[in-house]
Amino acid sequence: MTGDQENPGQRDPASEESLAEAFTAVARRLREVSAESLAPWDITPAHWRALRVLNRHGTMRLSELSDHLRIAPRSATEVVDALEQRGLVQRRPDPGDRRATLAGLTGPGSNLLDAVRAARGTAAQRFFGQLSPADRAHLARILGQLRG
Repeated sequence: MTGDQENPGQRDPASEESLAEAFTAVARRLREVSAESLAPWDITPAHWRALRVLNRHGTMRLSELSDHLRIAPRSATEVVDALEQRGLVQRRPDPGDRRATLAGLTGPGSNLLDAVRAARGTAAQRFFGQLSPADRAHLARILGQLRG
């Protein structure tokens, strides 16, 4: 057997299964890094996502927030409850529909968002800094293709 021939007992590192396993392991590690970057603010990933949605889209009904977050309306209510308790989000009645409630980001919520973004950016730089600039560019291109 020459060095170029495949070893039947050895898995091809580029096989779909191996790629999926590697991708899952990297995604898991990235989630861990993300959770570590949120820890100093006692913010969960769900809270972080809600703050980002409210910042990006502005004040909205809780039903809209649940749609953006792809969670049940009850779960969105719980997230807003927790954020409101900390003064990061404020509820108010919807002037167009007295039955509906709007949620919006507060000044402290916006400040927290900025601080967490800075910390997460630093964590991402450390994580992806293991790659050369060329490898980061390739990874960005590949991930863009996979996102569709």
